Amino acid sequence: MTRPLLQQFYINEEQSIYLMSHEDAQKIKDWVQLCMAQLSLLGFSDIEFIGKGAYGFVFAGRSNELADYVFKFSRINLPQAVQDRLEDEAWMQSQVLHPGIPAVSEYTRISRQSVLMMERAPGMDLEAYSVQQGRLSPRLIIKIAAQLVDVLSALRTFKRHDQLAPIVHGDIKPSNIVFNPADESIKLIDWGSSVFAQLDSDGQPVAAPGLSFLSENLHSTNARLGDVYFIGEDQLNGGLSSPRFDEQGLAGTLYALASGQSCRYGYDAIPATALGLPKAFAITLQTLSAGNDQNKLQAGDYLISQMPYMKKWVIPDMAVIPDKPQIPIWVFQDQQHMETVVYTSRKSFLREANLDPELLVDVDDVELEKYYKNFMHGMGRTERAFLCAISRLGKYPVLGGLAIRWEDDDIFIDSSLNLHAPELKQPFTSAVNTMVTLARAIHREGVFKCCLFDAKNTLHLQRENETQAFMPPAGMAIPFEVTQAPLNEDSSRNHSYFEDGQDPDELLQLPQSIMQEIAFLNEIRHTGLIIFEALPTHLKIHNYYVLLDPDREADFAAALERIVQSLPDIDGLGVSGFMKMPYKNTREFKRIQGVSQLDLELK
Repeated sequence: MTRPLLQQFYINEEQSIYLMSHEDAQKIKDWVQLCMAQLSLLGFSDIEFIGKGAYGFVFAGRSNELADYVFKFSRINLPQAVQDRLEDEAWMQSQVLHPGIPAVSEYTRISRQSVLMMERAPGMDLEAYSVQQGRLSPRLIIKIAAQLVDVLSALRTFKRHDQLAPIVHGDIKPSNIVFNPADESIKLIDWGSSVFAQLDSDGQPVAAPGLSFLSENLHSTNARLGDVYFIGEDQLNGGLSSPRFDEQGLAGTLYALASGQSCRYGYDAIPATALGLPKAFAITLQTLSAGNDQNKLQAGDYLISQMPYMKKWVIPDMAVIPDKPQIPIWVFQDQQHMETVVYTSRKSFLREANLDPELLVDVDDVELEKYYKNFMHGMGRTERAFLCAISRLGKYPVLGGLAIRWEDDDIFIDSSLNLHAPELKQPFTSAVNTMVTLARAIHREGVFKCCLFDAKNTLHLQRENETQAFMPPAGMAIPFEVTQAPLNEDSSRNHSYFEDGQDPDELLQLPQSIMQEIAFLNEIRHTGLIIFEALPTHLKIHNYYVLLDPDREADFAAALERIVQSLPDIDGLGVSGFMKMPYKNTREFKRIQGVSQLDLELK
C-alpha cells in the first residue's frame, strides 16, 4: 500500500501529547520525568516543565541559593550533530553581557545528554502575553521596542579581540522574548539560530580575528533559518548574515504585537499605520515590512538612531473600546482545561502555490512545522497571514469550526466558535476580527474550512500492522454534550472536512457502515465534527459534538455507538472528516483592497 502524505493534511503548530500514540506519549512522559529527576539529584528544587520543541525540552528550577534557572535538554534521540548545536547556542549566548540577555551559567553533559543552564527570565513570553491581552498598547510597544533596539545595538557593535564582530540573533519573534509585566522589562531568549555576521550593518564583509574564515567564502551564508513567520526576505532566501536580519525580525515582532497577530505578513491588509501608533514609528515599521530594499535600510537606520528619542515620548494608555465580533462567538463559563487543535484545508492554499507534494515525502515528524512554513514561501503575504490568524484561534480554549467561501466580490462565513474562557473574550474577538479582515483581503475563489477540537477528547486505537483491523476496546464511546438549541435549524448537507462532496485531498475513504451513520446524524439537530486519521498502526478519532435536540439523545448516542462498532471496517490510510454548523448564520462580507505598497518616506 502506498503511504499517503499525511503531512499535506495536518501539520500542527505544536504536537500535543494527547495526539500521540500511547507508546510515543509515554516515551515523552518518561523522558520528562527522567530529566526532572536528574535536576533533583543535582540539588535543584521547585522543578517544573516549561515546554518542548523539535530539538529539546525546557525546565525551570531553583538552586540552594534561591536563584531561578532554566535548563534546556537536547533530545537524546537526535543525531549528535544536532545535539551539538546546543553547545553552539550556549557559546553564542554567553558572548554578550547585557541585561536584555539571560546570562548563561553552564553548558554540560549528563551522560549522553546535553544541558544548557541559564538565568531564568521572569514573566511570560510575548506571544503568550499577546494571546492573553490582544493588541498591545502603543505605549507598551514603544517601551518594548526601545529595549530590543538596545539589545540589537549591543549585538551589532560587539567586538572580539578589539575587532568588530557583529552577532545576529536570527530568530527574533514574540515567543522568544520574555516579558515581565511587573516592570515591563524584556529578555531575548533562544539563541539557537545565532551566528557571527558575515556582513556588517553597512553591507561590508566582516573580518575579525579568528573569524576571517567567514569572509573568505561570501558565496554561501552561515545564517540559520529562524521562524519564517518573522524573519525577513534576505534571511529567508539564504542571504549573507547581517545585523539587518534582526531589524526585520524586530519590525515583524513589533507589528505582530501591535496588531494582535502571530506573524509579520498582514501588513498589506492591516498596515502598521492603521494601528494607532505614533506616526513616525508606524511609518518606520511599515517601511521595514513593505518598502523596497533601499527604503528598508533607511528605515532600519532611522529606528536605531531615533529610538533614544522615541522612548522619551509620553504616550498615554487610552481606554480600550471593546471590539464587536464580526461573526458570532459563544462564550461558556466552564473553566475546563483543554488543548485546542486546529485542522484546516491548507492543502488548497499549497496547491495554488504550485508546490510539488513529493517534496514532503521524506520529512521527519520533528521537522514538519518548519517544512510546512517553508512551503508557504510560494504564497501571497496576505494568504500566509490568514493561515497564521487561523492557527492563532487554536491558542484559545475554543471548539467548533469555520467555513469560508470566496465568490466573486463577496465572502461568506459560516461559523461555530465556542470559547470556554469568558476572561479571554475580548482578545479572542480581536483575533477573530483580524482573521475576517485578512480573509476579505484575499482575492481567490474557493472554500477554506477549519475544525477546532480538544486534543484531550481524541480517541486512539492501535494495531500491530496494516493488515489487521482497528478493534475498539470495550466501553469506547464518542462523547457529546446536550443543550437546547436557541433556534430551529434549517436542513443542510453534510460538510466534508475539506470541501463539500468527494474531495481528492481526503485519501481515507470511509466505509459505508460509517457513512450511513454520519448521514443519519446529519438529520438530528447538532453541531460539531468528527475526523478520522488513519496511520499504519494508529487510528485517531478527533471529535466534538453538541446535541441541540435533547429529545433525540438516545438516537444520537446509538448512532455514535454504531460508528464505534464499525471502526474495524476502516481500510486504508489518510484523513477524512465531517463538520456541521449549528444553524444557518452565514455572514456576508465585501472584499477589501490591501494597501499592497505604500509610498512612504522617512522624514
